[in-house]
Amino acid sequence: MDFKKLYINGSWVEGASGTYIGVENPATEQIFAEVPAGTATDVERASKAAQVAFAYWKNVPVSERMAYMQRMLDIFTTMKADLVQVTIQELGAPVQFARTAQIEYQFTRIQSYIDLAEKAPLEEKLPQSTVYREPVGVVGCITPWNYPLGQIVQKVVPAILMGNTVVLKPSQYTPLTAFYLAEAFHQAGFPAGVFNLVTGRGGDIGDVIAEQDEIDMISFTGSTPAGISVGRLALQHLKRISMELGGKSPCIILQGADYERAIRMCFNSIFLNSGQTCTALSRLLIPYAHKDEIKQLLCRIAKEYVVGEPTREDVQLGTVASARQFKTIRAYVEQGIRQGATLLVGEVPQKTAVGYYVKPTIFTDVTNDMTIAREEIFGPVLCVLTYQTEDEAIRIANDTTFGLSGAVWGPTKAEAIRIARNIRTGNVYINDGPRDVTAPFGGFKESGLGREGGMDGLLEFTEPQALFDAGEIG
Repeated sequence: MDFKKLYINGSWVEGASGTYIGVENPATEQIFAEVPAGTATDVERASKAAQVAFAYWKNVPVSERMAYMQRMLDIFTTMKADLVQVTIQELGAPVQFARTAQIEYQFTRIQSYIDLAEKAPLEEKLPQSTVYREPVGVVGCITPWNYPLGQIVQKVVPAILMGNTVVLKPSQYTPLTAFYLAEAFHQAGFPAGVFNLVTGRGGDIGDVIAEQDEIDMISFTGSTPAGISVGRLALQHLKRISMELGGKSPCIILQGADYERAIRMCFNSIFLNSGQTCTALSRLLIPYAHKDEIKQLLCRIAKEYVVGEPTREDVQLGTVASARQFKTIRAYVEQGIRQGATLLVGEVPQKTAVGYYVKPTIFTDVTNDMTIAREEIFGPVLCVLTYQTEDEAIRIANDTTFGLSGAVWGPTKAEAIRIARNIRTGNVYINDGPRDVTAPFGGFKESGLGREGGMDGLLEFTEPQALFDAGEIG
């Protein structure tokens, strides 16, 4: 794969700047690939190509768009080994997690969008009118580094299936899986300009995409402050915006629940991907009366999570993504200690000779006014808080500016649902309920605007148009 070219208007082309951005392997601290440092000129070329393609693509029947996307997926799945390898290299994700969550699960997501597309209510008869769902136009997709492929899939695939065209800017830190996706689109024979890939630094071209005249909608995933910045620029031009932002998600364990299973589920959420997951269950709320029993479980189960070189099959936590992320996590751990939290498991992260490794870290004696309980750390750091009553648990869970995800474990499903219905988050896991790719995903409050996933994720990229035709046409 030639990572030194951009994909614009159906062809692999040189970037306008002639300069490149190095991609670092966080386990070896070596630059192992380079991608073009895109410029405003590249964004303009891509967006103009997408605008021209939109005039044709919007009129292609959904069934044909689905056929194109199915061909793309069939080709893309043959690239699995390469996708796993570059995800390990650019993110530091351990091989098991890279294979299953970062890659295979994204194939499932793509297929779910294809299967749902034919059911999308793109025409609805009302008593005196007909409502048509029209594609928005050219969509600028700006994606983060923590799930390099997954965040792209959630935007690009539904947007194109609904008749839009796309300009994608992946993270400068983990851009490589996007190149394989572009090649799969190319080999599938999509019309030129439907999908375009421009790499570059967020500060250089992210803002340009938000302001580009030919782009009609911005779909962004990242931190809340970055989302606010991009959103302000986009709204100056009255673009549609859809944003999936930060989280500080609670996991409530009710008295009498299966404590061990609940802890394992919470640990998988906060520790796998080294805590670099927007939905990570980073606040564990436990009944005060059972805190000693639960602390013992926390210590015992945490020992099962092996930290090590990402290529090893027995490793659950590889590295964090960068030196910057390592320093951020270390600063939060130090702050938690200063503010009076107790370090039950783990340590202040220590830099090893090579690689940015952070061990599973668990704080107890945390109160919800502490910085570590309020801000998104984006690392394998769990805050344990206690509650006396269910009402107090609900209050603590909702006492946050975020509202992305959460979980409730109860002795029965009904009891867990009763509490979950009072949690102000876009998603709540009930006991061991699995993730549903056909369900909407997104947050309340400062966790975002709009939804990804399922039918809602498809319709996010459409605009309703009502024709007042007095019903059926005779």
